[in-house]
Amino acid sequence: MRSRLARLDLLAGAATVAVLSVVAGAPAAFAQQVATAEEPATLDAVVVTGSRIKRPNLVSASPMTVVGDDEIKYQGATSIESVLNRLPQFTADSNENGSNGSDGTARVNLRNMGSSRVLVLVDGQRMLPAETADVNFIPSALVERVDVVTGGASAVYGSDAVSGVVNFILKKDLNGLRLDAQYGIAQHRNDNDYPRSLITAAGYKLPERSVTDGARTDINLAFGVNTPDGKGNVSFYVGYRELKPVTQDTRDYSACGLNLAGDGNNALVCGGSSNNEYGLFTLLSGPNAGQTLNNTKDGNKTWVPYNSSFLYNYAPTNYIQRSDSRYTAGAFGHYEISKAADVYGSFMFMDDHTFSQAAPSALFQGTTFKINCNNPLMSASQAATLCGSAAGTDVSQDTFIGYRLTGPGSSPRRDDLRHTDYRINLGSRGEIAPGWSYDAGFLYSQVVLDESYKNNVDNAKATKALQVVSVNGTPTCKSVVDGTDPNCVPIDVFKYQGLSAAAYKYLYAPTYTHGVQREKVLSANVNGDLGQYGLKSPWADDGAAVALGVEHRREELKFEADALAQAGGTKENNGAFSVTEAYGEMDLPLVQDAPFIKSLSVNAGYRTSKYDYLDKRVSTYKVELQYAPSSDIRFRASYNRAVRAANISELFAPQGLGNVAAVDPCAGATPTASAAACALTGVTAAQYGKIPECPAETCVTQGGGNPDLKPEVADTRTAGVVLTPRFLPGFSMSLDYFDIYVDQYIGSVDAPTVINQCVQTSNPYFCSLFHRDPASGVLFGDRGYIVATNQNTGFLQTSGLDVTGNYRFDLSALTKGGDWGSLDFSFVGTYLNSRKIEQLPGLGAYNCKGLFGPTCGQPNPAWRHQLRTTWSLPWIPATVSVNWRYFGGTNLSSNDSNPFLQGDHVEINRKIKAYSYVDLAANWKVREQLSLRAGMNNAFDKDPPVIAAGLLSSFGNGNTYPGVYDPMGRTLFVGLTMDF
Repeated sequence: MRSRLARLDLLAGAATVAVLSVVAGAPAAFAQQVATAEEPATLDAVVVTGSRIKRPNLVSASPMTVVGDDEIKYQGATSIESVLNRLPQFTADSNENGSNGSDGTARVNLRNMGSSRVLVLVDGQRMLPAETADVNFIPSALVERVDVVTGGASAVYGSDAVSGVVNFILKKDLNGLRLDAQYGIAQHRNDNDYPRSLITAAGYKLPERSVTDGARTDINLAFGVNTPDGKGNVSFYVGYRELKPVTQDTRDYSACGLNLAGDGNNALVCGGSSNNEYGLFTLLSGPNAGQTLNNTKDGNKTWVPYNSSFLYNYAPTNYIQRSDSRYTAGAFGHYEISKAADVYGSFMFMDDHTFSQAAPSALFQGTTFKINCNNPLMSASQAATLCGSAAGTDVSQDTFIGYRLTGPGSSPRRDDLRHTDYRINLGSRGEIAPGWSYDAGFLYSQVVLDESYKNNVDNAKATKALQVVSVNGTPTCKSVVDGTDPNCVPIDVFKYQGLSAAAYKYLYAPTYTHGVQREKVLSANVNGDLGQYGLKSPWADDGAAVALGVEHRREELKFEADALAQAGGTKENNGAFSVTEAYGEMDLPLVQDAPFIKSLSVNAGYRTSKYDYLDKRVSTYKVELQYAPSSDIRFRASYNRAVRAANISELFAPQGLGNVAAVDPCAGATPTASAAACALTGVTAAQYGKIPECPAETCVTQGGGNPDLKPEVADTRTAGVVLTPRFLPGFSMSLDYFDIYVDQYIGSVDAPTVINQCVQTSNPYFCSLFHRDPASGVLFGDRGYIVATNQNTGFLQTSGLDVTGNYRFDLSALTKGGDWGSLDFSFVGTYLNSRKIEQLPGLGAYNCKGLFGPTCGQPNPAWRHQLRTTWSLPWIPATVSVNWRYFGGTNLSSNDSNPFLQGDHVEINRKIKAYSYVDLAANWKVREQLSLRAGMNNAFDKDPPVIAAGLLSSFGNGNTYPGVYDPMGRTLFVGLTMDF
């Protein structure tokens, strides 16, 4: 059997190697994969991302990285966010590898400043409402290139462009029919001995040694036609993408939830949730109040003291890759009526349907249930323990119950998420006078979310199903007897798998929510070449250029929930805001073609904005300087003042409860915090030492909107140099320093910080954020939580150095004869100098550079890079490419000496080592109308790091960070592009 699995491993790896071997026996035109966006290809007037000025030969004064469509094809990407997340400027955000708690979207996070602080554009205009900028909306095959600009661009584009801009330039003006199709799979060998030993020790099922799964299909069809007079074009596209789900039990690193163990936390064990399949009871009243007991594993109705051996392994059914089906469609068109009127329009549509899946539901601890002492489903010993002398009477006692529904008839929880997005753009552009042009238009976008949460326990029904009496010897719900709920089915939670199929059917109740968000934008701008009117520097050939514009934007939010969802804490809400803006930008060449000054120019911009919910106007501005002593070298620097007003969700999102990785230091029989410290968090003397622990190291926070939020204010500084030496043809390099500081950033204080600061410093602000369950003192359930609603907090700051380089040369220069094609090197790397956070003004900051963990979040390495080397073959029109991805090592933040980070020392996960991945790809232009491609990512099938679940922060899943490290193992793909 093992030899057969080994052959399957070799076969999966050999599939792509075979394709590479075929094309290696034979040049495609070089396509720059990652480049510094410098000289444009033509002398037509162009608009560079980060500016609204139109002029030939305009270059960016801000650090810019361009990702071309060839890079997308080399990666075999069907999700565009995965391409961006490989760039060192990005940190993974919501993506396909998140499950429990996922909102079903894919977002981008530039400079790790948060997805709400990067503005996503399509062809220079807002894609969708900022907080719902789901890049699933963009089919990968439709992307011509992606421009990534670092630094505040609010003066140019308005709010949200704090850390920078991501601009998707799409393929339009097609002429003919193009089919692009791709299929890929994941292949992984489960040979990580450490987690396998933990799984075996816990008695859980081991994953198969070799797995092939996670299939993904992406098919796109585009068609375009020019008008007979050549003045217009209409292009259409449709697309379908499907991702097959992958559960965590298929990978040895994720097959069980891992907890810390051992002296100094020097080991891991398969842990899980105390809400177990046997049934846990924390008695809140009665003669034994405070005791935590568990049904025995043998199915008898006997209670024994609870211990960790009862923990439930919640991991196997959780997704490590969500199932997803996406349909996209759209059209682009324009027609030049005259030089003064080129009318244009576009329509884009997406229907994305995804499921997240988690372990079966339960009667979860945190909800106070009442059990009547004459419940016939209890054994006599259980009734005596719960009720004492009241056993057999109609008296009810309060209890927490942690009973996992795993018997016949149970199903995993399923979150059915459907996003339906629309985007319509209409406008006209053209020349209005010599040197002057305009562009005016209307943009409408709408995001619709329909969510159904299925196979979850309805606590109201569970409450009724626990109140049971005997009617003629038959256990019967009291609500059936009194007629308040004739459909009630009793539940026997007093033994292992005591529920009937009818009970499951009764308890399960889906909840439905519906949300709509709309954005409407009216805009008009003019561009002028003032040089035609003599406004120019006496030392420059080109004159001043200006861009002036106005914009009005309105955003609306409406969120509805059914009665059951509202009963569970979900609140309905709606809200809207409008903003009216005016802006201007000028680009002025000061000196051109003078000795030692090839070019010297300055660019400045200003925007004023009036929000209807703010008393005062807000202003943003920028100043940029470029100096090139010669065509070999160019220096650039910029300063941007950016402002980000709260988005509509931050203002009006309904308040609700959500899970967060945290440990209550005041819980358990022997709390780690003193009674005095715990008293500051709301623990009474009677509760101390009797508070149940947060299940699976997951406590609860209360989040939500705040209509009184003020705008964030950000200052961005960049300085860099671009090298294009003439003595080394084909070589270019740029080095850019960036520093971004955001004051009064909108967010919430994270739960670990609240807990540590209250317990360790007795700070009254942090202690006031505790809202413990009055009866039990817990920080979970529906009455215990930490307040984490939106507020203007302290500051965020990050700085570092970007390095990009490209070099192309002919191999014939290195050989004495013969044509060996050419090599292309493309490099992009980032050094992180600092990532500082102050969660409250004046409190003190901490630096997350080189750290990961509960407070610092996903890993923040000091250095990241990727280097792609591409060989253009001389024998056939083909390329072979190798990509090296490097992600530096990081240390656990809770081991840091900073008081805002410091926690219990952890030895086993004190460091995540540096990671290197190797990717292989090939493209072959078989004929003019047909191109084939194939590739292998993570060619050596490297496992992700294994991290205790309690140390993971947002976007952690399956004992790792699946957006940062490759969670699926080796992935292989084949694809084709056909033109007709």
